[in-house]
Amino acid sequence: MDLKELLASKCRQKILKVLSECGEIRMMKLVNKVGGRYNEVNRNLKILEAEDIITSKYPDQVRYGRVRVIILKRESRRTQKLLKALKELDHEN
Repeated sequence: MDLKELLASKCRQKILKVLSECGEIRMMKLVNKVGGRYNEVNRNLKILEAEDIITSKYPDQVRYGRVRVIILKRESRRTQKLLKALKELDHEN
């Protein structure tokens, strides 16, 4: 998927903005900050993970339930290009 396609979704743009600010965030907090539905955010996270922009983990220290932490792969050259393009889009609007 090229950068245009990755940025075509407003939900993915919001996810990337939130992750660019904090680097990593718990799934439910991300859903709240994005303002979308869980299924919509999760579907877009799968796309970003398949494109190697993000990764996720389940911390061992959580006692009850499963907490998913979403992590932006800042070291990736592709992620850097994507964030730069997103910043340029923000300046145009």
